[in-house]
Amino acid sequence: MVPLLLVLLLALVLFGAGFALKALWWIAVIVLVLWLLGFVLRSADSGGRRGRWYRW
Repeated sequence: MVPLLLVLLLALVLFGAGFALKALWWIAVIVLVLWLLGFVLRSADSGGRRGRWYRW
């Protein structure tokens, strides 16, 4: 009974980790796309130069 519970617990942990890693990959891809869009869609300032789209 104990080995069966350990195997089920291991499967649950691995499934959870796999799902979390897949979700993190999707979040990373979305952030990358938004970051690249920020470079493409940044507005020009009053001098006609392309301004920075970030604050720092």
